[in-house]
Amino acid sequence: MTTGQAAPSDEATTPPTGARRRVAVVVAVVFIDLLGFGIIIPILPFYVRSFGVSDIFIGLLAASYSLAQFTAAPVLGRISDQRGRRPIIMLSVGVSGVAWIVFGIAAEIATVAGTTVGLVVLFGARLIAGAAGGNIAAAQAYIADVTPPERRVGALGLIGAAFGLGFVFGPAVGGLLASETVVSTASSLFPDFVPITPFSLPSFGAATLSFLALAGAAVVLEEPERKRVKGRRTTFVDQFQSALADVNLRPLVVAFFLTSVSFSAVTVMFVPFVADFFGYDATEAALFLAYIGTLGIFNQGFLIGRLSSRFGVRSVVRAGVASLFCSLLMLAIAPLAGTTALTASAPPWFSGGFLVLLGFGALASFGNGSLSVGLASLVSESASEQSQGSAFGVTQGAGSLGRTVGPPLGAAAYVVVYWSPFVGGALLLVPVAVLLRSRA
Repeated sequence: MTTGQAAPSDEATTPPTGARRRVAVVVAVVFIDLLGFGIIIPILPFYVRSFGVSDIFIGLLAASYSLAQFTAAPVLGRISDQRGRRPIIMLSVGVSGVAWIVFGIAAEIATVAGTTVGLVVLFGARLIAGAAGGNIAAAQAYIADVTPPERRVGALGLIGAAFGLGFVFGPAVGGLLASETVVSTASSLFPDFVPITPFSLPSFGAATLSFLALAGAAVVLEEPERKRVKGRRTTFVDQFQSALADVNLRPLVVAFFLTSVSFSAVTVMFVPFVADFFGYDATEAALFLAYIGTLGIFNQGFLIGRLSSRFGVRSVVRAGVASLFCSLLMLAIAPLAGTTALTASAPPWFSGGFLVLLGFGALASFGNGSLSVGLASLVSESASEQSQGSAFGVTQGAGSLGRTVGPPLGAAAYVVVYWSPFVGGALLLVPVAVLLRSRA
């Protein structure tokens, strides 16, 4: 759709009932899967520390998930093209549930077999969960199969909204399951052989949600009608080489990688940053992340689809790059705006820097959402009907590789000078803007 084109009529933007139902089921599966992932967020650093190891293992554990997702996403996307979307979505969700159970009992294994074995189990569980997390490619391809191009941006935006909902509600549920009252109650209800701790109970909760998603998919999810690919077997390296050789896909693959490096580097250092300069504790940082996540739900579930219909996908993606660039520079200068209360009667957290942080959250949420949804839509436009899953798998794999590289780079840069991961992340968006402009 070209820039400035009028929004289509309600009839044109409303999918048929069957398509709406299938999209809703896929979005629900993704939401439940991401809710389980979000449950682990508040306990992960403390769980790693319970093994008596350095905090560097927190970053390595996050990188292991993304590395496995990077490897698996193109493979799962290709298999979904050949074997079907439904079986891949179901298999990956079921495997994720098993991985969460293993993750939850890693500390008990360490008690019996030693810390080294426990850490191997912990990392193994995260690698398996990361590989299963590659199912996002099949979910995006499923939605592309059942929605026409003019409605695809809005439908893909629902996947982004599911991510946002998981990001908002998951940590809250995880914190509740790790609370002393809930753990004590669960200990009295479960038999003695079930290890109930502040770390295992949230993990078991995530596993339960995965199995519920599996059951729901098995009952109501239907395989979309489409042509299946029976081409030669290829590895994910072959698929990346093929995508990079494609003049239409190449800039999108590179853009996915660079934006993922940029945003993941910032994300991993955001909580230490607000703790160091604004005195936020874990609860206050979680509330601010919930604010960003809530904006993300609105942006990706409603606003971005409407803007894309009115102004065109490419215009929205360019606006997203500019928005994210400005937000990262705002984050870098936030301490300069002041970290103490603006007036004597104001609460201590109401500072000039806090107002800058609010602006950062709004711009970052819109920018990240516009890029996530818009780039996915452009990928769908650039791929043939028979290769949607492979194309999404490659670009999601590039994003996962970026999320593997970004966190350790961001942490190292933050140690040198606090603003460097934020300014560096902004500078990485400059070539993204150039690549997208050259593709216009």
